[in-house]
Amino acid sequence: MEKVNIFVDVQNIYYTTKQIHNSHFDYNAFWKKVTSNREVVKAIAYGIDRGDEKQKQFQNILRGIGFEIKLKPYIQRSDGSAKGDWDVGITIDVMEHAKHADVVVLASGDGDFDLLLSKIRNDFGVSAEVYGVADLTARSLINSASKFIPIEKELLL
Repeated sequence: MEKVNIFVDVQNIYYTTKQIHNSHFDYNAFWKKVTSNREVVKAIAYGIDRGDEKQKQFQNILRGIGFEIKLKPYIQRSDGSAKGDWDVGITIDVMEHAKHADVVVLASGDGDFDLLLSKIRNDFGVSAEVYGVADLTARSLINSASKFIPIEKELLL
């Protein structure tokens, strides 16, 4: 059985699926697909802590599915945008856990992760699967993955 590590950039997935599909990501369908005939070694979802009840319920759903949740505080900028960048945290966790897996699954469209995927594929010989909304996933990230799986109908609520 393949050993898999799963890392989800929750903010990226939320906003890209909403923007392109006007829908929500189906974490249950995603979990079922990425864990089929695989042993989950590590599964982490990275999000922002706004402290609201609806968000806490969502985080509990993710925990129930099997994800460990890592949160950063919500920071509202003066221009109205929000900050909650997990790129460095995700990178550290992927590097730490990649050597214990056969496959690393990353759900994100962020091109900043292209070097990370190339490095873990070369250094650890792992396969790197990327799940992202095709129109909003960086071409460099798609090219650095062993396999790109677009987020479409079967992965949407």
